[in-house]
Amino acid sequence: MEKVALDGRERSNIKIGIKVMVIKKEDQQTENLTEGFVARILTNAQFHPHGIKVELLSGTVGRVKKII
Repeated sequence: MEKVALDGRERSNIKIGIKVMVIKKEDQQTENLTEGFVARILTNAQFHPHGIKVELLSGTVGRVKKII
């Protein structure tokens, strides 16, 4: 069975404590991703075209691009 990557644009796929790769606002031009664990989910909508905004345990805020 093929493993399907979870979509970081769907809020239902994001859970507190999961490991993700986010893009910070200042890194949008370079597409430099930051890895960390979700501390808080900041987007209230069920879907966001650029990724659900989260705060990582490190305090970094960004939009989820990959769920690890």
